[in-house]
Amino acid sequence: MDPSEDEILTGEIAALGTVVGASGRLTGGVAKRLKKNVHEIDLVIPLPFDDAVKRVADVLGGAGRAVEPVRVEPGGDRWTIRVVVGAGVGGMNPVVVTALVTRDGEGGSAVGLRAAAKEGLIKQRAGEKTAVRLAALLSE
Repeated sequence: MDPSEDEILTGEIAALGTVVGASGRLTGGVAKRLKKNVHEIDLVIPLPFDDAVKRVADVLGGAGRAVEPVRVEPGGDRWTIRVVVGAGVGGMNPVVVTALVTRDGEGGSAVGLRAAAKEGLIKQRAGEKTAVRLAALLSE
């Protein structure tokens, strides 16, 4: 079973807490209660499906680290790629980015990009900013 965005974000924040000397259990508990900043962008990449999957995997892989292996959906017409990207001040705010690449009948490939980050007292809009930045890279 794939971990949820919340589970991944909570684990990442707990791990950061232990790096700075805080209890991972305490920071993980606090992270569970934080609201998420989520942003979704749909775009079409004018590439054949296999090339589009490679492009998305390369761009997301260059921006962060894979959370789980690339997963092929039944029929081979959908691929899901998920990474964790550092955002905000010093790249310390983890953002879970999920891309769903789908074969598009128009000769291109559709990409649904979703970025989610936990938000504390200071709203950084890390999910929104990360989604916009990665969508721009994918559109180049």
